[in-house]
Amino acid sequence: MRVLHVITTLAAGGAEHHLRLLVRDLPYDCEVATLSGPGGLATALRARGTPVHELTARGDHDLATVAELCRLMRRGRFDVVHTHLYRACVQGRFAARLAGVPHVVATEHSPGTRVVEGRRATTGVRALYLASERLGEVTIAVSLGIAGRLRRWGVPERRIAVIPKGIDAAEFRYDPALRAAARARLGIAPDVPVIGAVGRLEPGKRFDRLIRAVAQVPGAVVLLVGDGSARTALQRLAVIEGVADRVVFAGAVGHVREMLCAMDVFASPSDHESFGLAVLEALAAGLPALYAACPPLEELTQARTAVPGTRRLSRDRESLPRALRTELLCLDERRGARLPLRSAGSRYDAARMAASVGQLYERISARRRRAFGVPIEHSTARG
Repeated sequence: MRVLHVITTLAAGGAEHHLRLLVRDLPYDCEVATLSGPGGLATALRARGTPVHELTARGDHDLATVAELCRLMRRGRFDVVHTHLYRACVQGRFAARLAGVPHVVATEHSPGTRVVEGRRATTGVRALYLASERLGEVTIAVSLGIAGRLRRWGVPERRIAVIPKGIDAAEFRYDPALRAAARARLGIAPDVPVIGAVGRLEPGKRFDRLIRAVAQVPGAVVLLVGDGSARTALQRLAVIEGVADRVVFAGAVGHVREMLCAMDVFASPSDHESFGLAVLEALAAGLPALYAACPPLEELTQARTAVPGTRRLSRDRESLPRALRTELLCLDERRGARLPLRSAGSRYDAARMAASVGQLYERISARRRRAFGVPIEHSTARG
């Protein structure tokens, strides 16, 4: 089976790493097309032998890119086109149908995008997305929360499959040599306690809460890994709070393992996370994790199987600084020792995720080739 994955960008974000792991573990002949030119993960994909086609879309309505994708799909004679992120979903699904590709699948990753947050989208954006959605067969939601938002957006239940994101825990194992190298490069002393966070520096991630909290945690340093539109505002806030010398902005990185090794406590202050993948990565790195929202861990807590070394934050503004002080006391009692690797269970393993996607491909491929614009009904898959 030949599969073309179309993704909006190959910058080093959650959706992009999700695609990297998927391509790595799928037992098919996979190629990747990106719509934003060169990206950080293109080199990693090519190193594993995956062909990467770099296109440059100039907007959601770029018909030239649709035509270019169509030509690529015809030349490649792909059996399945799998799209990821809004622009790729819209343009990739239209191109696939024009090219006569037998089967089209999409994956939605983030509830913060205009795709699944109707109140943030214009009517035209919603209409364009839903028009393209009808040209596919199934949209994979990477969490139950995203599936719910897709339904509210207008995607029929029968066309949604839930397959959770997964991680390869071995990619995040703790290495003291990486810790020393990262701290030296960032200018952080070996014995300073580091509170870390990973994610796009956008207002919704609420890293402002972490900067305000560290003002009440003497001696600790905050390490923010990622970049985004809120970086300047967060830098100003650090100055206002009097902690500018204790907040380190590492910028975006290709893989977060080294940064996680440099940390002592992980914090995820956003209470609107649809998945909380960064929290699961922190657990694999042996870090205690504080989180305001992480559906996989919340599900385990409800089932009375909470993961050791995790703590859910309340809406009380003192919850985060209090939890940070507690974790740093525990760190001192452990004399800086790392916690063992923990996980939220095999449900969130990368290999299992890829296997579930592969089974979905096999199911839709077993059906007759669909006619242009005519939906194929199927039962919702629960990964």
